[in-house]
Amino acid sequence: MSKISKEKAVEAVRTLIEYLGDDPNRPGVIESPERIIKSFEEIYRGYQLEPKEILKKNFDSDTKNLIVVSGIELYSTCEHHMLPFVGKCHIGYLPDKKIVGVSKLSRLMDVFARRLQIQERLTNQIANSLMEEIKPLGVAVMIEAQHLCMASRGVNKQATKMTTTAMLGQFENNFELKNEFYRLISSNSNQV
Repeated sequence: MSKISKEKAVEAVRTLIEYLGDDPNRPGVIESPERIIKSFEEIYRGYQLEPKEILKKNFDSDTKNLIVVSGIELYSTCEHHMLPFVGKCHIGYLPDKKIVGVSKLSRLMDVFARRLQIQERLTNQIANSLMEEIKPLGVAVMIEAQHLCMASRGVNKQATKMTTTAMLGQFENNFELKNEFYRLISSNSNQV
């Protein structure tokens, strides 16, 4: 946890409310600093999590087939403007003697998504951690997200979506494997 006290963080939010032109002692706002800090503790809980801990429980398996978990709901925060970006994360891997429980992939995503982030780095962190911890033959990660920093300010484009990918191991040069990953994502999103 931070070296900054909770009281100091609450006071910083009070100062920000005042900077914006509101009265931090106004009845509707007086408890907001504490609520904001409490919500930040949840939103940014990824700083308290480690991928190694999430993936340490894995299972021996002789499967050689592609495993894909698609449509994982993603919530993160842009490090440039501290505004949310939301979307879907798709994770696939080609096992080599080890597999992880399906919920572990979602939790792995949250380790990195629940920090101040940029989508490009987030995509790579998920892929690299999965590759490092369970050592599959390959990993593919794709994130599709809408960024509130682009929708609510600046260019004000609400319907814009950003897509990022990370392909490691056999996914780098095996176009059949890559296409199977994309096909499974597509077929899963059409059925839900």
